Amino acid sequence: MKTLIAGILLLALHLPAPAQELTLRAGELLACSFEEPNFSAATAEVGEPVVCYLSQFREFGHPAFPRDSYLTGKLSDYKDPGRLVGKGWLRLEFDRLILPDTEVPISTRIVSVRGFKLDSAGRIQGRGHATRDALAWLVPALWPVQLIRLPGRGPRPVLSGEVPISVRLLDDVVLPCYGKGRSIPCRVSSKP
Repeated sequence: MKTLIAGILLLALHLPAPAQELTLRAGELLACSFEEPNFSAATAEVGEPVVCYLSQFREFGHPAFPRDSYLTGKLSDYKDPGRLVGKGWLRLEFDRLILPDTEVPISTRIVSVRGFKLDSAGRIQGRGHATRDALAWLVPALWPVQLIRLPGRGPRPVLSGEVPISVRLLDDVVLPCYGKGRSIPCRVSSKP
């Protein structure tokens, strides 16, 4: 009988503890893919929602996000390029992490967008045509064309195709854990 009780106690000590919550610390970088065919200030308005699909992120050897997880946010501000000088910019803000069965509020800041520069405020800067315009002004035969183009605005920043975006978490984010096979598989620790 003592052997049976000792075996049951030993087995109880080695059973996994209930799943814990997974915490993503502030400062973590998340990679996502912005899949819009032609997103710019000309095709979207301030406040219009945007979606960025999350790439695989591992925490403690486990995937932190299940498939079909994404960030949602909005186009928060933009500036059209100037007529003679000045480049345009866009500002995107992501404020929610959408998982298959839950939604988590987050605070983020965009740190990189492939093919674009960002300023210190996190705005996606337009490219402009400085080199093209300088070369065109060097050829006198193109001056009439350049004079006609002069009052026109420069190019707007346009996010097209699958643009990779890196986002930094500004606050800790607690992700709920569920049973095996449901949402986020978290670390399972054994009782001592």
